Amino acid sequence: MAGGLAWRFGVAAPTPAASAKAPSVPIPVVAAPAGVQDVPVYANGIGAVQAFNSVTVKVRVDGELQKVLFTEGQEVKAGDVIAQIDPRTYQATLAQAKAAKAKDEAQLANARMDQDRYTTLVEKNAVSRQTLDTQKALVAQYEAAVQGDQASIDNAEVQLGYTTIRAPISGRTGVRQVDQGNIVHATDTTGLVVITQLKPVSVIFALPQDRLDDVIAAMARGPVPVLAFRRDGVTRLGEGKVELIDNQINTDTGTLRIKATFPNDDEKLWPGAFVNVKVLVDTLHDAVTVPSQVVQRGPDSLYVYVVKPDNTVEKRTVTVASALGPSTVIASGLKSGEQVVVDGQLRLTPGARVSLTPGAPPPAVPPAATTAENGEKRA
Repeated sequence: MAGGLAWRFGVAAPTPAASAKAPSVPIPVVAAPAGVQDVPVYANGIGAVQAFNSVTVKVRVDGELQKVLFTEGQEVKAGDVIAQIDPRTYQATLAQAKAAKAKDEAQLANARMDQDRYTTLVEKNAVSRQTLDTQKALVAQYEAAVQGDQASIDNAEVQLGYTTIRAPISGRTGVRQVDQGNIVHATDTTGLVVITQLKPVSVIFALPQDRLDDVIAAMARGPVPVLAFRRDGVTRLGEGKVELIDNQINTDTGTLRIKATFPNDDEKLWPGAFVNVKVLVDTLHDAVTVPSQVVQRGPDSLYVYVVKPDNTVEKRTVTVASALGPSTVIASGLKSGEQVVVDGQLRLTPGARVSLTPGAPPPAVPPAATTAENGEKRA
């Protein structure tokens, strides 16, 4: 019957050899060897830039502000003259104090000569000893007066010095608060200008309290690098180091405050700006890494397809330490140099024969490009 139908429609009947199962064709896949590299582990935080030093320059004496010798936004050095108050009143006070001292010094000299005369006359019983004692007391009185005059001179010189206003720190001036010609007072609260030190600069940021042990251990090993990025998390602004860990954890947020110092030579970090921060808390040495797309998720575990020497694949369960963006760190289940399937896993079953197309090795993890916290930590 089947032969009649085949003759009728012009189709040859299948032979027993043709009906046998054809040999399997190798499945094309992209493979690459597992690599080994040192992987930095960063803790992520958000912080704010703070001036290393910030000083509100205030006047310390009253008078007319005669000169303003700085421009807004100018870089000044510690000790630079930035303003001048009318000094004439304080110069006159200093002159009066010096004149008073000269007067008392002349009286002291005369009193000492009288004391010498009375000392000679007492030896000859020409004057009483009481007269000599009174003269000695007068000499001591004038000596005290001269000392008081010198103190007045010192005070007058200090007050006169305050009329010349100098920058207390090196830094950048802000907006001028008082214009030339105004009368200023020592009791004024606004000050003349605010000077902020930008080189170096500080960043205060917060980390989860669970990171406390990691940061302490890192500081015990040596300086702890800190990287600052713009809020996009990509643009790098500078590298500094951890200076201190706050002495208590914020109970409201469960975070730990940390202060870092940055040289800020290019002045990319500006006080008040919010930044993303990455703290190098550890480095995984000689870690086995693969491209992240190699790792597949099964019902119960994570696995990779390993290409065996006979070009068949093995489905192998692995433990992932951390996913680092384009790379994944394998904690166990895979050795460096073993070929793993990078692309084409969907068509594979354990034991399937494959034909290999070389793929790129796992990309090197750049400093702080991503962190273990950015990736998915998996057991």
